[in-house]
Amino acid sequence: MEINDALLDHIANLSKLSFEGPEKEAIRQDLERMINFVDKLSELDTAGVEPLIFMSQEVNRLRNDMPENTVSHEEALRNAPKKDSDYFRIPKVLDK
Repeated sequence: MEINDALLDHIANLSKLSFEGPEKEAIRQDLERMINFVDKLSELDTAGVEPLIFMSQEVNRLRNDMPENTVSHEEALRNAPKKDSDYFRIPKVLDK
C-alpha cells in the first residue's frame, strides 16, 4: 500500500495533528514499515489455527469484594480546603 500525501493529510486531519517537511516524511516511512510488517503476517500459513479470543485460560479471576474503612472520617476532612463540621464545602454548581 502506498502512503501518499493525500492519505497522510487525511490521517493527520482525523487525528487532529499536523505534519510538515521532514516530520511528514518520517511519519510516511513509519506507516509504510507498519503496513509492510502486517503484509508479512499475511504470508504465514494459518490454516487450522484457531483465532485467539482470550489471552489466557483464566476466567473472571476476581478478588472478593470485602467492605472496609481505609480512611477515617477525620482523615478525609483533614486536608479539605473548606469543611463544615462533617462535610466538604464546595462552590455552588447548580442554581434553582
